[in-house]
Amino acid sequence: MDLGILELSDEQKMIVDQVREFAQSEIVPKAAEIDQTGRFPKEIIQQMGQMGLMGINVEPEYEGAGLDYLTYSLVGEELNAACASTGVIFSAHNSLACGPVKKWGSPEQKKKWLAPMARGEKLGAFALSEPGSGSDAGALICTCKKVGDAYVVNGTKNWITNGPESGTVILFATLGTDLKHKGVCAFVLDKDTPGLSVGKVEHKLGIRGSGTSQLVFEDVKIPVDQMLGQEGDGFKIAMATLDGGRIGIASQALGIARAAIQAAKNYARERETFGKSISRHQGIQFMFADMATQLDAARLLTWRAARMQDRGLKFTREAAMAKLLASEAANFIVDKALQIHGGYGYVNEYSAERHFRDQRITEIYEGTSEIQRLVIASAELAEHAR
Repeated sequence: MDLGILELSDEQKMIVDQVREFAQSEIVPKAAEIDQTGRFPKEIIQQMGQMGLMGINVEPEYEGAGLDYLTYSLVGEELNAACASTGVIFSAHNSLACGPVKKWGSPEQKKKWLAPMARGEKLGAFALSEPGSGSDAGALICTCKKVGDAYVVNGTKNWITNGPESGTVILFATLGTDLKHKGVCAFVLDKDTPGLSVGKVEHKLGIRGSGTSQLVFEDVKIPVDQMLGQEGDGFKIAMATLDGGRIGIASQALGIARAAIQAAKNYARERETFGKSISRHQGIQFMFADMATQLDAARLLTWRAARMQDRGLKFTREAAMAKLLASEAANFIVDKALQIHGGYGYVNEYSAERHFRDQRITEIYEGTSEIQRLVIASAELAEHAR
C-alpha cells in the first residue's frame, strides 16, 4: 500500500476544518429534527452551494470548486457525521449527477446543466434503477425511441435519491430490451420537461430528510443533443459513475460510524455502574477497541480508492472493497454503540438509534454488499487468469 494515502495536504486539512466547523455548528443542531420530520434541509443545501460544496469536483471553468476526489471523501465524512440525510444529498448530487456530465458531457452540456448544479442552483438526480431492475442495470425496460431529432422516453424509475427536489436528471433508458446492456443510453434533462413527473415518494427507515421517489416518464421528448456520449454508451457511463458513487457511500458509512462512536464515548464516560464509569469496564473497552480498528481500516481503503481515482487509475475493485468494508464495519459499529447505550440507545432522546437506522442503507444502495463481492471476486479471478 502506498503510504502516501496517509498524508493530507495543508489545503485538505484546512477544508476539512472549515466543513467540520460548519457541520457541527449548522447541521448537528438540526439533524434530529430533520430525521423526525423527514423534511428536506433546503437551507443547509443552499449554504453548501454558497461554500462551493455542490460542485466540489467540477472544474472552475464550470463554476465548481475543482477539488480532488479524496477531498470529496473527506468532506462527505464530515457531513455524514453530522447528518446522514444531508450527506447523501451531497453525495448523490456530486458523484451521480455532476460526475457523468463532467466526464462525458460536451462543453455546451456542461455550460447548460453542469454549471447550475455546481453553483447549487439545481439539485441533481441519477435515474438508473427501476421497479424490476436495481443491481442488474442491463435489464432496463424504460425505453427511448428515436423520433426525428429527439428520443421519446417511456417508463418508470425507482429509488431515485433527490428525486422529489431535483432540477436536473441523469436518465438511463434502453433502445430495446433485447439489446441488454448494449442498448442503454444516457441523457441529461430538466426535471420540468413535459411528461416527466414525480411518482411515489418513499417513507424510509433512515436518511429521512433525503427525498427518495419514483420518476415517471410518459412520452418525454429529449432532444438528441442531450444524450451523454453516443448511443449504447449508457451502461458504460452508469457503471463508471457508480464506481465514484461507491466512494461517496463508503464515506457516508465512515461519517455515520464515527458519529456513533463519539456518541457512545460521551455516554460511556457519563454513565456509571457498580461505582464507576462504564468506560472503565473491560467489556466496554474491548467494544471501543474493535470499533476504532474497523473504522480506521475502512477509512484507509476508502482513501486508497479516492487516491486512485485522483490519479486516473482503474479503481473499480478498490471502490467496491471500500464500500463493502465501510458499510459492514459501520453496521458493526452502530450496533455496538447502541448496545453501549443500553435501553437509552433504543429511544430517540439519544442519537444512537438514528445512526443505527441511517447506516443500514449503506449496505444496499449503489450496489448491495453482495454485488460488491461479485465485483471484487471478478477482478480477483481475472487477475489470476492472466
